[in-house]
Amino acid sequence: MRRPPYCGNLPEDDTFETICSFANRQGGDIFLGVLNDGTVVGVNEDRALEIQRKVVNRVNNPQSFNVAPLLDMETIQYEGMTVIRIWVPVDAIVHKFKGVVYDRTVDSDVKVMTDTQLSAMYIRKQEYYSERKVYRYLTKDDLRIDLLPRMREMALAKRANHPWGSMGDDELLRSARLFLKDYETGEEGFTLGAALVLGRDEVIASIAPAYKTDAYVQREDRDRYDDRLVVRTNLIEAYDQLLAFAQKHLPDKFFLEGTRSISLRDIICRELIVNTLIHRGYTSPFPAKMVIDAEGIRTENASRARFTGELTPGRFNPLPKNPNIAELFANIGLTDALGSGTRNLFKYSWAYGGSQPMMTEGDVFEAKVPLLKGAASSMGANFDVDEVISRMLGDYGFATVSGVAAIAGVTERTVRRHLAPLVTEGRVIAIGSTRDRRFALPDTALAEG
Repeated sequence: MRRPPYCGNLPEDDTFETICSFANRQGGDIFLGVLNDGTVVGVNEDRALEIQRKVVNRVNNPQSFNVAPLLDMETIQYEGMTVIRIWVPVDAIVHKFKGVVYDRTVDSDVKVMTDTQLSAMYIRKQEYYSERKVYRYLTKDDLRIDLLPRMREMALAKRANHPWGSMGDDELLRSARLFLKDYETGEEGFTLGAALVLGRDEVIASIAPAYKTDAYVQREDRDRYDDRLVVRTNLIEAYDQLLAFAQKHLPDKFFLEGTRSISLRDIICRELIVNTLIHRGYTSPFPAKMVIDAEGIRTENASRARFTGELTPGRFNPLPKNPNIAELFANIGLTDALGSGTRNLFKYSWAYGGSQPMMTEGDVFEAKVPLLKGAASSMGANFDVDEVISRMLGDYGFATVSGVAAIAGVTERTVRRHLAPLVTEGRVIAIGSTRDRRFALPDTALAEG
């Protein structure tokens, strides 16, 4: 669902009404700086960052929205003009803007005026998101309440003034949307999401018998496992167990991003593991897998796909399959902004394994990060800078300074010197802020919007 409103300077109320209606219906893209007939007029480039900040501040203002919708934003350069793309996914919450619920009908933002319409929206959202199913007889005794102090600590570590730090257990559980009201039956209670995030092992086995993540190493003999771990516990401890298993069996190469040393292995494994824990279809009998073999690491999990096919940097829209669980993981710092996981895999896979990741959406979501033979020791090798730039542009449609520098074994200043004439000649276009800048092929830059 797309609607390209024009925003010359700062967005007005109609933009936020559209954000509200998209979040309540099927999600969609909003392009600031594009007229309704598709003509690109751009926004004031000097105010692009201010515009984005205003959007973020407005959606997080409780006087504007009852609950902040999830958003993902990026700036796009097109023929010398700046366009801001706002991606709004559908989620499990009924959103209100200035106390009014908006729904999307054809190409209009429509006010929801009757109780019948509102009830239908609650039911529609609950049916789509199985994590919201209320279990009448699920109680606090069935949950690992001892994990709540850790959740508070993790939330405070990410944000010093996080409200969970001062909340009691009951208030935190409601804030995390693990305790909800079923608007079809009128019942209140703990949800499937609560059982998955905090449930005791025997409770999870009863409520979600198909839930498990099968992790194994299979490098030499395809008929036998070198090592194996079957995880059936709550999602917080499942993350710990799966990350430790991956760290045990994968190399951790030295990598400098600017002047800061980071663990490529931990970043890549984190994104793969978080994805398979928070974006899977938990009502499906298909078990999730994490496989480490001679070719790299791959994950598989059941999915509810909006489209099928391969994901690329220019062809993916971040859509949380279980938004309450996804938001909880974001609150405790195990994931970042919406869509950041996919971007991180495309950003760091080249430096780690010498090639791009492969991600395919369908009834089963598959993600694979290769680890080519010799890649673990290739970081210090000298490759032709222009060749690396060309290969990254061919594989991804864009190149990053840090990625090229890592593969080519040169400084970032050297990479920028090679990219400068390409930008001047219009062969590549710079996208994003200085910190997150990418250099994309011209026909890819607008397609990413």
